[in-house]
Amino acid sequence: MRRVGWSYARPTAGYAEIAGAVAFYPSRVDECRVGGELVRAQDGDFYGGWITSGIAGPFKGGPGTMGW
Repeated sequence: MRRVGWSYARPTAGYAEIAGAVAFYPSRVDECRVGGELVRAQDGDFYGGWITSGIAGPFKGGPGTMGW
C-alpha cells in the first residue's frame, strides 16, 4: 500500500487548528485540484509540494537541484 496522505492528531503548540486535517501528496493520487485548477506535484515529493499558477518559486526539486 502506498501512503498518499498524513495528518497530525496532536500537533505541537501553536498548530492546534491543523489537528485532524489530512494533507495529501499530489503525486500519489490520480488528480488534485485547487479552485478547479489542476495541481502540479513538486519534484521530489518534498512536503507534498502542491504547485499552482498562483504560487511563485523557487521550489525545492529533485535531487541535485536547489535546496538538496
